[in-house]
Amino acid sequence: MSGRGNKAGAGGGDDTVIRIPPHYYIHVLDLKTNVTKPIIGPETFVRQDNEKVVEGPTKMVIIPPNHYCVVANPVMRDEEGEVQFDQYGQAKLLHADQEVRLTQEPFPLYPGETLDVKVTKLRAVPTNTALRLRAIADFTDADGTKRWAHDEWLFTGPGTYLPHKFVEVVETIRASIISPNQALRLRALKACKDQQGKDRVCGEEWLINKTGAYLPGAYEQVVGFISAYVLTENIALHLEALQSYKDRFGVNRKSGEQWLITIKDSEAFIPDVHENVIQVVNISTLTNRQYCVILDPMGDDGKNKLGQRKLIKGEKSFFLQPGERLEAGIQDVHILGEDEAIIVKAVLPFTDNGVERQPGNLWMIRGACEFIPTVEMEIIDRRKAMPLDENEGIYVRDIKTGKVRAVVGQTYVLNQDEELWDKPLPEQIEKLLSAEVDPLADRTARAHNKESKSRLKHKVVTYRVPHNAAAQIYDYKAKRARVVFGPDLVMLAPDEHFTQLSLSGGKPKRPNCIRSLCLLLGPDFMTDIITVETSDHARLALQLSYNWHFEYSQDSAEHASALFAVPDFVGDACKALASRIRGAVAAVPFDDFHRNSARIIRTSVFGLDENMKVKENFKFAANRLVITNVDIQSVEPVDQRTRDSLQKSVQLAIEITTNSQEASARHEAERLEQQAKGKLERQKIHDEAEAEKARTELLKLQSLSAAVESTGQAKAEAQSRAESLKIEGQAAVEQAQLKAEAQNIEAENELKRINDARKGELDYISATNSLEVEKAQKMSEIETSKFKDMVSTLGPENIAKIATSGHDNQLAMLQALGLQSTLITDGSTPLNLFSTAKGLVGALPPPDQ
Repeated sequence: MSGRGNKAGAGGGDDTVIRIPPHYYIHVLDLKTNVTKPIIGPETFVRQDNEKVVEGPTKMVIIPPNHYCVVANPVMRDEEGEVQFDQYGQAKLLHADQEVRLTQEPFPLYPGETLDVKVTKLRAVPTNTALRLRAIADFTDADGTKRWAHDEWLFTGPGTYLPHKFVEVVETIRASIISPNQALRLRALKACKDQQGKDRVCGEEWLINKTGAYLPGAYEQVVGFISAYVLTENIALHLEALQSYKDRFGVNRKSGEQWLITIKDSEAFIPDVHENVIQVVNISTLTNRQYCVILDPMGDDGKNKLGQRKLIKGEKSFFLQPGERLEAGIQDVHILGEDEAIIVKAVLPFTDNGVERQPGNLWMIRGACEFIPTVEMEIIDRRKAMPLDENEGIYVRDIKTGKVRAVVGQTYVLNQDEELWDKPLPEQIEKLLSAEVDPLADRTARAHNKESKSRLKHKVVTYRVPHNAAAQIYDYKAKRARVVFGPDLVMLAPDEHFTQLSLSGGKPKRPNCIRSLCLLLGPDFMTDIITVETSDHARLALQLSYNWHFEYSQDSAEHASALFAVPDFVGDACKALASRIRGAVAAVPFDDFHRNSARIIRTSVFGLDENMKVKENFKFAANRLVITNVDIQSVEPVDQRTRDSLQKSVQLAIEITTNSQEASARHEAERLEQQAKGKLERQKIHDEAEAEKARTELLKLQSLSAAVESTGQAKAEAQSRAESLKIEGQAAVEQAQLKAEAQNIEAENELKRINDARKGELDYISATNSLEVEKAQKMSEIETSKFKDMVSTLGPENIAKIATSGHDNQLAMLQALGLQSTLITDGSTPLNLFSTAKGLVGALPPPDQ
């Protein structure tokens, strides 16, 4: 592997003698003819004067096995492979040409030849690999194949590729490994024939399904791998045709057509290039408690029936076909209880159990049952029975006639022609009903807004009238009112409404402060502040409290209607009473009113009877309200100067009263002080007398103590000795008594123990004897019963035969022997022939025989 720079041997360009070793060469230029020729070693070259060594010595080109090189501007050779020279002896060259030279003998490069590609190892193409080749000029291949410029083909392995001067290697192609359930998608780069010999047009795509290695052709492009969809009982493929073609099952498909592939068609499916997988369809499974409705179902001709519906009941499994969809998914069977029903509407004409149903007809399916709607009907509503207590109800409206009625105290199911009706009420009445305010306990706080709960408007409006109250209900349809006295429960009919009361409140009274649905009948009180003016123009603010109640009879309709005759009885009563009080106060001066305010006010309110006495009450005839008492809580002047003067006079009166009370208290204190001093002197004298008495007693006791002290010690010693001896004697007596009692207890215990032991032994012996006697009796009974059973079993005749069996046998034996008389003895026992003669066998018979 040498080039033109490898030098060998001796000498150079100016040397006369040049020694050329084997496998080396030099180029010598003849200066006369201007011709260059190679000199090949081994040789000793003597250069002439007209010669010049232009190259060398240079090593020849050596091509090992499985190698090659490319020579540019190669020499021309004849048919026998000899180099051709021109007339001047110069080697002819193929200019602008190349020659691929393979393994051969070492060769020199002729003048003008160059190594375009150095000695290179030949490319070995392994199995499942190919070289993509392209022709760069027109030529005929070694096997006679005509190649045109830019033609492409493959050199497939295994093999060693031999280069050609008109062929270039574009790329190395490796085979694609196709696994099971996999396909290779190919695209034609130009019109060609595939490996199966089928013509392909440019851009056409197809699949290779054969498992193993696939080497794409020169004009085949690998688009990618397509994995198979593994189909099961629960999975299907939804396909769409991208163009009209015939699928692998032999079915002609039109562009845009959609269909399903299930496990019945193929366990593993690889979509074709003309097929688009829209989605993987899961199986729809219905249990025996489910159903579904399919919209636009597919007919037997494979086309969807647009606008139609199909009912499928469980238990069943199916795939939704292309274009089909579930109306409301998989639905459960409607299980109706005894208190449930379903409202059904016909959407198509059909016959239901002999009944003609037209579109729009409504009817009710009552439980208890299981219900699945057909495609000719649809479910409008599901209704459940509403259990209503005797104090509960609902408003029901007939949708055909529009009539509204109240259903109370029963379990009710709305039929197909009925609906719940929401009863409208004024906003203020809604607040009063939902606020849950006690009209009696919260009567002072009724003006405050409390959090309210929303009312179910289809339920019958109820209101609990408290004790000693009344509520008025007006029927706008019948145009009459009724009054309900508490305690009672009011239930409004559809056309009835409450009469709302708007009463005055506050101090002073303001209209529409208190709103209520019931009227409290009292007794109760109301407080008001009024301004009056006396005859001397003194203006006063009076705070008065009136006790009141209604005088009525529940049995009287006239009384009941009169209670609600005055809408605001509080405001009207307070105004009327204030007017009477102002008129009475205006006729008296301030001083008189200040002294006699209670009498003046009570007289003005209640009036005087024929005896000129204040009446007990004041009655309003319009609504039967009775005022029974007036309490004057405060009287304050309105004018500041009057208030100041009144305050000064009150302070002066208080001062005078205080001074007089102080003087009286001082005199009383002095009197009490003198009395206390006298009592103290008397007590002192009494205490001194008592002290003298005590002193006398003390002296007596001291003298007695001295006498006792002189004789006490001897007497005490004697008494102590006597007491000691007495105690010792008593202790000895008690000890002897205790010893005797102990011995007595021990003897009694020992005697008791012996008695218990004797008694236990006697009981044991007695029990043992009783058991023995009982055992003997039972054994005798057993023997007796055994003997009786044996006797009864054998019978009297058998027993008699057993008893005489020995003698009978002997008699029979002797009779058989023919003996008339026999005596049998053992030979050692003596016989009394006189006494035994009568018993001999064969004795003579009596004479009468």
